[in-house]
Amino acid sequence: MLLRISNFIFFLGCVTLLAQKPKVNQDRLEQRIFELAKFGLQENGETERVAFSDADVAAQKWVTQTLTNLGLEVYIDFAGNIIGTRKGKDASLKPISFGSHIDRVPNGGNYDGCVGSMASLEVLEVLNENKIITEHPLEIIVFSNEEGGVMGSRALAGHLGKSALEVVNSTGYTMGEGIMRLGGDTTRIKEVARNKDEIAAFLELHIEQGGTLEKENIDIGIVEGIVGLKWWEVEFTGFANHAGTTPMNARQDALLAAAKFIVAVNETTNSFEGAQVGTVGKIKAEPGAPNVIPGKVVTSLEVRDLSSEVIENVYQAIKTKGEEIAKAYDVQIEFRPLDTTADPAIMTSSIQKEIGKSAKKLGLSTKRMPSGAGHDAQDMALIAPTGMIFVPSKGGISHSPKEFTSAEDMANGANVLLLTILALDKKL
Repeated sequence: MLLRISNFIFFLGCVTLLAQKPKVNQDRLEQRIFELAKFGLQENGETERVAFSDADVAAQKWVTQTLTNLGLEVYIDFAGNIIGTRKGKDASLKPISFGSHIDRVPNGGNYDGCVGSMASLEVLEVLNENKIITEHPLEIIVFSNEEGGVMGSRALAGHLGKSALEVVNSTGYTMGEGIMRLGGDTTRIKEVARNKDEIAAFLELHIEQGGTLEKENIDIGIVEGIVGLKWWEVEFTGFANHAGTTPMNARQDALLAAAKFIVAVNETTNSFEGAQVGTVGKIKAEPGAPNVIPGKVVTSLEVRDLSSEVIENVYQAIKTKGEEIAKAYDVQIEFRPLDTTADPAIMTSSIQKEIGKSAKKLGLSTKRMPSGAGHDAQDMALIAPTGMIFVPSKGGISHSPKEFTSAEDMANGANVLLLTILALDKKL
């Protein structure tokens, strides 16, 4: 009789545990965000952690050790990504992958990418605490150099070209040198690429980096798609000459033509219906002296939209206008495409639905929305069913030291990530 009662009590306990939804530890999640911010902390209280910097290398080691402490099998792949695997009940099943990045733009904030990465650590710790073993293996990926051209995820998707490895970031290291600093190996970069049938699903949690969710008082953004983007370098070549002795009507002023072009980019982009954006964010004039007419100017050009066709149409219109301006000011113009192209990515509809169901179970409001910023999920969508979760950004601020997402919002997103992983584990 006593044995039967004991077994019944144990059964009731199991039922109670199953009925309870595991939840993340909000305070612990926020503390990890603060811990990560110490890597690259400056005297002014702000953090600098550009990819490949000493701070980035140190932060990578900290994340690797944390994952090891959580019982995962951890390694650095040949592209410098941190890969951690938690065994499932069925080793023959494809892994459910999730993660984000920890590198930052210069003078950036503590939340972009970091929230998704630290939330992924928290999800794994909650699973350990609740002794939950999933059917599928789980794989956390902390991507290398997201801010400098989604380098790690492009390598996983199999389209990180050799020319990209020659690009230099603000640390002074090339991408190739940076990969080696992180523990990767550029001579074996092609081995990183995954086949389309290797991953069951990929999820990324990220701050919105815009103000829509906060403005509309929405808890969770369900990303429908990520805009594609293309970059060009636009060079104007005129003739450098004395600023005092060359008449105004006899000048081949490259900077004047470039200035007209920058205005034209804005006007041309706005002439199309839709939400496309066109930006000139960089300009360099040579020789760069106040008493010399600029003979050479190099600017950047970026165009983004959810449609590759729209991107191409906007670019062609801008190119035509640029050529007209160059002719009018007697200078040469050249458009050079850069190896930073990212195609638009539509998130998997079934995963969007699961994210919505998970949020509903938690009593959280949702909104389906596009992402105007690029993310690692964009490349992962090329090789796996992919979903993306947004949480609010205070004031819509991002890529700034003033960037902020509350502990409650971070925990909401982490809980949605946790429940979605568990739901996919049962259905896939």
